Amino acid sequence: MQKRKLSSLTYILASFFGAAMIALAFAYYNYTFSKYKFFDFDKNIFYLKKDIFHPKQKRYTVLIYSSNMQNIKDLVKKLKTDNSILAIDLYQKRFNKEDSIIPVTAGMNTLLKFVQKFNIYEVPSYFDIVSVKKGLYKQYSSIKKFD
Repeated sequence: MQKRKLSSLTYILASFFGAAMIALAFAYYNYTFSKYKFFDFDKNIFYLKKDIFHPKQKRYTVLIYSSNMQNIKDLVKKLKTDNSILAIDLYQKRFNKEDSIIPVTAGMNTLLKFVQKFNIYEVPSYFDIVSVKKGLYKQYSSIKKFD
């Protein structure tokens, strides 16, 4: 009879720990999913040389830099990506599109929102984004800095 009480207690503890492990796994999944940010290009306007930028590809590598401090061509040589590069110039110069480089800029308020949303503390920095639905993109990688 004593063995039966011990085994009942074991089942209760095992089910408690099982439920706790499932809750922890769910919390960790939610944390990792929320770690990356979303950005809506339909609500925040970026400009090409003369036109408004409308993303057409599924994936981009976003490069945040200042044309006053860095040369875009030197930075792109260091990037190893197959994605088109969405080059956001914080100095707000407007360049022509070259190869896979799409130079964009925006008004100061939009640039500040973008930098704040993705927690960009140094330029140049880069990260990948992927399309979720039309105009809405999700950060797909961590933010990386150049060495």
